[in-house]
Amino acid sequence: MSLAVALLAGALFSGVLLPLLLRRLDLRRRDPAPVILAWILSALGVLLTASMGLALLLLPDHGLGNPAAAAVVDCWTTIQHGSIPRAEQWTTIAGAVAGVLITLRLVAVVGRQLRARARTSRRYRDLLRLAGRADADPGVLRLAHDRPMAFSLSGTPGLVVLTDGLTQQLTPLEVQAVLEHERAHLRGRHHLLLALADGVRAAFPIVPLFSRAPAALRDLLELAADTAAVRHCGATAVRSALLSVSGAAMPSTALGMAGQAIQVRLERLRDVGGRPRRLRRAVLCGVAGTSVLLLPLVAAGGMFGLLVAVVCPLPVW
Repeated sequence: MSLAVALLAGALFSGVLLPLLLRRLDLRRRDPAPVILAWILSALGVLLTASMGLALLLLPDHGLGNPAAAAVVDCWTTIQHGSIPRAEQWTTIAGAVAGVLITLRLVAVVGRQLRARARTSRRYRDLLRLAGRADADPGVLRLAHDRPMAFSLSGTPGLVVLTDGLTQQLTPLEVQAVLEHERAHLRGRHHLLLALADGVRAAFPIVPLFSRAPAALRDLLELAADTAAVRHCGATAVRSALLSVSGAAMPSTALGMAGQAIQVRLERLRDVGGRPRRLRRAVLCGVAGTSVLLLPLVAAGGMFGLLVAVVCPLPVW
């Protein structure tokens, strides 16, 4: 049982530590892609490690089949001062029930969130098509409104909405920068990523990693969309467009250019360098993703090793 407990403790420890580490990163000069990947894989790593801990409770002898592990279990049982014979059975039953309940809650809550967002997005798309008019660019809808606004809605295909005020008050290059920003959201399936993050937060709101991930991802995804727009239109045009676009209310399932982290994005666009090199980005994504994915397992291994070293000396062969 101690290995299963170590895995669960490692998952909990990582769920508290990882958001503190990730939130300390300076987003003004850092490529957002590795950080986005780190947030996503850190949540996956915590979920997988917790699932492994619960699964071990269901295995015979809790998956501990070697002499060293058996010695630890015997030692731990002794420390308990004679636990009742059926304690292990009750632990297995409790672990099984907990695992099933957690899995069902995760699937049910995330599924409900995704269905609700899809219905809401579809309703907004229908209303906007009635109120707006199709643009020459496919997938772009124009609204007769004086305020310069832009946002995107997920769907098949996705939809980018621009107001007449945007095309009248911004230069053609700035309008193109806005379009590239919103299309980056659609290409990267940013709406789906946020929906999943919101669903996991709703399922397990007490875990800091899950509760803070949606807000962090919203900022990071805007930075990623800015980076894509810079590649096509340049940092000056994107920064000028961001200053001009209105941050008015928009549909709840939409992503708008003026929606999040305005000050951080303006500072990044002012100091932005050249396009991130693919090799460097790939290496950073690999290192960041591997690190956060394995951290819960490393933490669990450390806790189990500490337990062995402190209270359960291994037999000598």
